[in-house]
Amino acid sequence: MKDLISDAKSLLAASAFSEGVDRRVFLKAAMGSGFAVAALPVVAQTQIQTSTEGLDAADHIIVINGQDVPVYRAQPKDRTNLPVVLVISEIFGVHEHIKDVARRFAKAGYMAVAPDMFVRQGDATKTPQPELMKNIIAKTPDAQVMSDLDTVVTWTRQRGGNVDKLGITGFCWGGRITWLYASHNPKVKAGVAWYGRLVGETNALQTKHPIEVAQALKVPVLGLYGAKDGGIPLESVERMRKALDAGNSKSTIHVYPNSGHAFHADYRPSFNAEDAKDGWSKALNWFAKHGVA
Repeated sequence: MKDLISDAKSLLAASAFSEGVDRRVFLKAAMGSGFAVAALPVVAQTQIQTSTEGLDAADHIIVINGQDVPVYRAQPKDRTNLPVVLVISEIFGVHEHIKDVARRFAKAGYMAVAPDMFVRQGDATKTPQPELMKNIIAKTPDAQVMSDLDTVVTWTRQRGGNVDKLGITGFCWGGRITWLYASHNPKVKAGVAWYGRLVGETNALQTKHPIEVAQALKVPVLGLYGAKDGGIPLESVERMRKALDAGNSKSTIHVYPNSGHAFHADYRPSFNAEDAKDGWSKALNWFAKHGVA
């Protein structure tokens, strides 16, 4: 949790508004564009916008144990039996950036599904800091996330997705979940974890971290990390590497020396276009290599 709090603090600092700006007007405009309140301000000049042309993309509701769980789905039009990629959000929930990432996977030939993992605790897209961390993220149990994802996988199969070609990818909070879900569900063929925390304190809701499942992991996971990430020290990345090397999952970690946290997030100041492009290419190649294509 420490690294997530650190990232949240740095984001708040980066989100400071200049004098004379009406914060309420800014928030209203940004919300209209579909970005999460806690992720503001959006760096307009670096936003990547992926159209729905040639895609079947829509919001859905899956009822899981009586709870309506929102899911965003994108896939090529008029195609079935597609490989499935679960897209797991940052702490900010399924806002416009995560939906755009799903559309990028759809353009590459996947059924991409981004479920709201926080819905029982609140609306992460509309909750400002620090309430987001305290009242939503910290109160979301890993067991709940694992169970919800299991149901989402079943739902994709019912909609014609090929879950024999199942992959998962996630960013920040979702990167950690990627490691854990790859350990949880043997149906997963491969995962790509973007700068998800690897070590940390445990509690009743977050009972283990990726470092603790690394050696026994069976699913190949590609970790993409930034050497300048203030919340995920290189020491923890090296510990994870050693744990993975002691196992037989064929997982690996690539570290970008010039990037920090959230280098793939094109709507944030942390965006590194070169490394994000390379990471995306590595992700697609990783899935193709390991049966998710």
